[in-house]
Amino acid sequence: MPYEVVSAYTLILGEASADDVTGARPEVSVHSTAEDAWRTLDAGVRARCGMRPRPRRQIDPDVVVRLADAWRAADPTARYWQVTAHRLPVMVPELARGAVPAEAAR
Repeated sequence: MPYEVVSAYTLILGEASADDVTGARPEVSVHSTAEDAWRTLDAGVRARCGMRPRPRRQIDPDVVVRLADAWRAADPTARYWQVTAHRLPVMVPELARGAVPAEAAR
């Protein structure tokens, strides 16, 4: 079977609490687009800061990085975030490659 490569983006956002010995569990989410991952990071940081969500048509990763870095700077030993891109090989059967939708075949 041939492989196709798909992209995935992992977002990790967490904050350790001082009274928790084992540490708080981070929020981990997987996204199909980079824009969705950046938008989720923006919403997560805003929620943790008590800021209102700001709807945007397009997300600017540089603005989100500045916001997340400012949030982390308030407590750099306990707060963390990371957006990572992955390229995942996925096996695709030959039947799926050449499939024509029923509507287009008519």
